[in-house]
Amino acid sequence: MHTGAFQPMKQAKLDRRDFIKLSGILGIGLAACPISAPVAEAVRFDNQLYKVSKSAIGMGTFVSITVLDPSRDHAEEAIAEAFQEIERLSKLLSRYDNETPLSQLNQSQVLKNAPTELLFLVEKSLHYHEISHGFFDITVKPVLDAFAQSPIDQGDVSLANETIARLLEVVDSRLISLDGSAIAFKRDGMGITLDGIAKGFIVDNAIQKLMQHGIQHALLNAGGDIRTIGGKGKNRPWKIAIEDPFKKRNYPDTIAITNGSIATSGNYEVFFDREKVLHHIINPKTGLSPLIYTSVSVAAPTAMEADALSTTLFLLDPTRGMRLVNALPHCESLIITRNQYKIKSNGWEGISIS
Repeated sequence: MHTGAFQPMKQAKLDRRDFIKLSGILGIGLAACPISAPVAEAVRFDNQLYKVSKSAIGMGTFVSITVLDPSRDHAEEAIAEAFQEIERLSKLLSRYDNETPLSQLNQSQVLKNAPTELLFLVEKSLHYHEISHGFFDITVKPVLDAFAQSPIDQGDVSLANETIARLLEVVDSRLISLDGSAIAFKRDGMGITLDGIAKGFIVDNAIQKLMQHGIQHALLNAGGDIRTIGGKGKNRPWKIAIEDPFKKRNYPDTIAITNGSIATSGNYEVFFDREKVLHHIINPKTGLSPLIYTSVSVAAPTAMEADALSTTLFLLDPTRGMRLVNALPHCESLIITRNQYKIKSNGWEGISIS
């Protein structure tokens, strides 16, 4: 599961140079931080549409929204509401802000009258826990917290193993109780993180705000979680390059999307040890990080689904992972191994999502 880099940030006005610099050093995750002042651009796209793009720091990462619309003002208004929705949900779902419902649940081990959005995400997380046979597990938070607070050196393996074994006693999503609007943990010391699913959920809700404004063509990119609607008009899809996990701009593939999502999970974002063996995706069965892959990209109808599945597949061996994604409707995956070998789902080749 993801740790996320969902760290609070001070609100600041950014010029384009500062913004691009920040976007290169921030990790992926969900943080309760205000949306920074958007960097905006508006140009004529063709004789019918304006292309309006705005970028900001949100969810602890680089968020950009591009809208094609006949009215520049209408596009800017819709984008503003989408960013407001991102900020609202980030504050609601962050585990770093002690005042959020999620943090209150983790502190008190029970939360009555949980917000609808939190209940929905916990229920969806339990679904992915079930279909992944326990590999997608939001209760890995105690393990993540231990590694984040006390980075492990290779020489401390025995201590690390003892710590992990103790923490794994409270890692099991089956110990989460849902009763109406209440969420509770069945074992003391439990905690949950939604970083492996919440960013995609927030992206979907921001896209929904655009659609409520009548926007028919848009692309939202939140640190690699991408959702599109309507292509670029005149039957032209959005072209998405799969991120190079080795950061050399040797993009593994390019796909065309009209209406859909793609998300990439990688082991190149956050590490807990000097040897870079423990990264920000944790196997709930072992408390350690999988080392088979460098990145996993999943294309799916929604960003939430792509987000959760990219994390899940990173934790599964190639055979089980491809069996899972091939069984799911409208989902495809591209996996890059540590030796740069590509593993593709049945329908990935020549993928065009509409």
